Amino acid sequence: MLSTVYSRVTPPSTSGSQLKTTNFNALLLAVVMLSLTASPVFGQSGANQVANSGEELVLEEVITTGTRRKARSPSDTPAPVDIVSADALIDQGGSNMLDLLSKVVPSFTAHVQPNSGTATSIRPVNLRGLSPDATVVLVNGKRRHRGAVVVTASSSNGLARGSQPTDVSAIPAIALRQVEVLRDGAAAQYGADAIAGVVNFILRDDTDGGMAEVKYGSYYEGDGDTIQVAGTYGLQLGDSGHLNISAEFSEADGTSRTVQRDDAASLIAAGNTAVINPVQIWGSPEISNEFKLFLNMAVEAGDSAEFYAFGGYSRKRTDGTFFYRNPNNRGGTFNTGADSSGPNAGSQIRLVGDLTPGDGLNCLGGYDFATGIRDEVVVGSAADDAALAAALADPNCWTFNEMFPGGFTPFFGSNMNDVSGSTGLRGEFASGLTYDISIGAGRNEISFDLTDSINASLGPDTPLFFEAGFYIQLEKTLNVDISYPIEISGFASPLNLAAGFEWREEEFQIGVAGAKTFEAGILGNPDLSLGINQGFEARLNGFAPFRPEIAGTNDRDNIAVYLDLEADVTEDFVLGAAVRYEDFSDFGSEVTWKLSGLYHVSDSVTLRSTYATGFRAPSIGQQNFSTITTTFGPDGTLVSSGTVPPTTLPAVLRGGGQLQPETSDSYTLGIAYEPENFSLTVDYYYIKMKDRITQSAAQSLTDAERAQLDQAGFSSAGLTSFRFFTNDFATRTKGLDVRFSMPLSLTDSGSTSLNFDANWTETRVTANPSGLLGPTEIQQIEDGIPAYRANLALIHNADRWRGIARLNYYGSYDEAHLNSLGRLIEAGSQITVDAEFGYNVTENLELVAGAQNLFDSFPESNPFAGATGAQYSITSPAGFNGGHYYLKVRWFGF
Repeated sequence: MLSTVYSRVTPPSTSGSQLKTTNFNALLLAVVMLSLTASPVFGQSGANQVANSGEELVLEEVITTGTRRKARSPSDTPAPVDIVSADALIDQGGSNMLDLLSKVVPSFTAHVQPNSGTATSIRPVNLRGLSPDATVVLVNGKRRHRGAVVVTASSSNGLARGSQPTDVSAIPAIALRQVEVLRDGAAAQYGADAIAGVVNFILRDDTDGGMAEVKYGSYYEGDGDTIQVAGTYGLQLGDSGHLNISAEFSEADGTSRTVQRDDAASLIAAGNTAVINPVQIWGSPEISNEFKLFLNMAVEAGDSAEFYAFGGYSRKRTDGTFFYRNPNNRGGTFNTGADSSGPNAGSQIRLVGDLTPGDGLNCLGGYDFATGIRDEVVVGSAADDAALAAALADPNCWTFNEMFPGGFTPFFGSNMNDVSGSTGLRGEFASGLTYDISIGAGRNEISFDLTDSINASLGPDTPLFFEAGFYIQLEKTLNVDISYPIEISGFASPLNLAAGFEWREEEFQIGVAGAKTFEAGILGNPDLSLGINQGFEARLNGFAPFRPEIAGTNDRDNIAVYLDLEADVTEDFVLGAAVRYEDFSDFGSEVTWKLSGLYHVSDSVTLRSTYATGFRAPSIGQQNFSTITTTFGPDGTLVSSGTVPPTTLPAVLRGGGQLQPETSDSYTLGIAYEPENFSLTVDYYYIKMKDRITQSAAQSLTDAERAQLDQAGFSSAGLTSFRFFTNDFATRTKGLDVRFSMPLSLTDSGSTSLNFDANWTETRVTANPSGLLGPTEIQQIEDGIPAYRANLALIHNADRWRGIARLNYYGSYDEAHLNSLGRLIEAGSQITVDAEFGYNVTENLELVAGAQNLFDSFPESNPFAGATGAQYSITSPAGFNGGHYYLKVRWFGF
């Protein structure tokens, strides 16, 4: 699959056989699903199920998120909660959970991630304009673990940079009954990190059959082919229990929205026939062998209790490209970098290595070992041609132009494995006291590898494939939750008293890379007798390998207790209050609280409001993370920048130290107007945050600081600057959510509804006392995502067919292309249209055709495309791949 977009110098050793195997697996799973359709029809007929699909609001909506009382209507809760039905998720063209949610919850933003290293493995999301870390993700009301990736890529969205997000895309859409999105600060209810809100994925609990679907899709440009096979099946356990099993398998080719870089085009024009076109790929990565499995079960444990368990497993392989290494200006590989002094100041100096130092013979363009002085040869000069020819003819002399005459582009790959599960006992005593006692664990592991990369210090003996190490995030939880209704004289309902205890342990592990990734070979290691380092970089090119000195496991634990009160004071007036105490083993304790109220002015008008304090705990990964990333310098050449733990000495000297929690104060004000013929809600929110955690601006390195980093196990070879995580700034975020839904009478048969959703969000940096947050970072936080988002959807269901048309509006935004204000893209607004049509061939079989971005709209063209190769803005929330069509076959009732 990869060969349709990418061109490798050396293909990975396993990709061909792996793709053949996984394609066969997809075909086998499709055949199994098809054979199951011969089973007896269950429950609703397929026609009726399809008639109900596509609706984003259903008649009997109840929620469990945002309240500790028994399931309630979202119109009876003080905080705004969006409900997204399973059908609303499935009846779209998106291939993962993030794309699906972003189309129906405007304040939920999920960017299409370009090839950007580790960030392509777990796509970060933003809720209400805040960092991905500020949203708590639940499954069946239980906290889901973080992913193991800390986002640092220069091509990632500025709000996400530095975050360690949860991998939401690991949950198959077909496994869900509904998704509840709480758009409110809820740290007092759900614990640390719930500043932007909470997303609760409720798994299916079907008891009488299943459904399956097969989908194929591709982009209008002819790439990005996707195949997806999914199915779910439920059966009854005992009198009232259930077991539901859901699975999904998918693969997606990469895409390319790339132009040839100017420097590569110049090499071709000068006669270099080894340069490929294009030299690097900007597009979506290839996803292969992606498999997801989720189970949800419950069974009676007596007359008024049940035992429950749920969990999931997922895996995937991700492949993409890194930046192109130009054979005339990549320091530490092809040249020494620009000379800073002497007669050749400002010129690139060719790097020629001697494979037999000390034999008395010197290489043209190499060191004179008798004097310790390099014979400087300027790249592109006549002497350069002579030096390259001499190195090619002499087996004792070496340049990497011999191996890569046209330069090279490393291919970055990752393997993700994720497993999680929770089990517990819940029930109710005769007194009305309810309880829920549960334990859970989640583990996310991601390993990294590079193909067509080198360890330059090894010269001609360098491998071209490297295992660069791995991250593991492991979390364990214990929860005890109780609630009890207390009769209060004069109240319209009992006072619901809820209380609970939580224990959580987190581990972040860094696994050591293969030895060849950081071995110092003869061209990089100073000869002990000659005392000369020949200048070739002594580490893996393109990604910082995890050395033994930084590998290991770091952990922490925390405990929390909470109290939550809520009651209908009158039939029209609801009041709630919550308080929570949490204590962390690494930074101490925090107390958060929340007040909420709702008032029914009339049968159709409701006012609601909340006020909450909150905090976000710095993750273990952020406190111990280190990496080296390759970025574009101001002049367009590649430079290496490191991220080091904030407690290392160079970071401490620049203002770093033990990370502390972010804190917040927020409030919401909302109104709901629900007469018989439509529904309208408007909610305003205001969030003030202090001590926010982010990556610092790039800090220049002194020679003394290089030595300190080397001593601590962080290789400083080739580094021009470093960053670290810090509590540095304060922000103010305000916004407005509008949701409108109305049934229409457009035809004599069937049903039609019109849904409109809009969001406005504005974030401003209000304090930056230490100045560690640079102007680029400030610009991306304030203007890196659109201030305005809106969707307008028309949904029609008839007896045998249905249709959905959705218009998506994305406001203007600014992109500091590749994290540089010198490459600022002022992107205008964009409108896309999605459409889907489904037809019931039989009551059990539906054929579906649809398109995302029907009219093939693209974001702002990149004015710096010649320098970087990216054809369009790469952080566009509407994506940069253009139109996408798909075909689906769905089976019901087996």
